[in-house]
Amino acid sequence: MIKTHFGIIEDIEETQKYTYHPEKYHCVYIDDELYIDDWWDKLILLKTYFHSLNRPEFGLARYGITLIPPETLPAFQNIVLSDRRIYKDEHLAALAGKIQEAISRNKYMIHFGV
Repeated sequence: MIKTHFGIIEDIEETQKYTYHPEKYHCVYIDDELYIDDWWDKLILLKTYFHSLNRPEFGLARYGITLIPPETLPAFQNIVLSDRRIYKDEHLAALAGKIQEAISRNKYMIHFGV
């Protein structure tokens, strides 16, 4: 399994360049090859940032760090919840829970690619 991690940023900093620290953000992970590949056409439509808020982009930085703003999270949540494998994969269910927590708290999420 090639893991891709997702966590919640407690306090986003405008000028900070984020680095790889999944434990700091209490990340959950999913299998990149199983899910990200299947969702790619939908993911590339999501407004995101690569490595810092100074780099607006779309989709996920497959081999880097993505910041997912609160306004994008409902669309991301829809992608995750519409995948029927959510009923069989505890990691996917954990990601759905993490997204819901970020939405409820109006927080950015962080994604660490492979």
